[in-house]
Amino acid sequence: MKSFYDFNRNNPEERLEQYELYPEMALFHIALREEMEEEEYLAFYRAEKESARRMAAPMYQQNRRQWATA
Repeated sequence: MKSFYDFNRNNPEERLEQYELYPEMALFHIALREEMEEEEYLAFYRAEKESARRMAAPMYQQNRRQWATA
């Protein structure tokens, strides 16, 4: 499943799918765009996208079929 930040925002069909899968995040970002300057919002979006990518990266590196135990 795609994260909120994996969708192509320039594609109307993907943007609609993004809004259907993540309605709260979509409304949050719509409100942010209304309140922030364009450059400020784009910087925030890029930072959030990078943060989400970094958090998901360790899961993708897991190649064992069982959870590791301590």
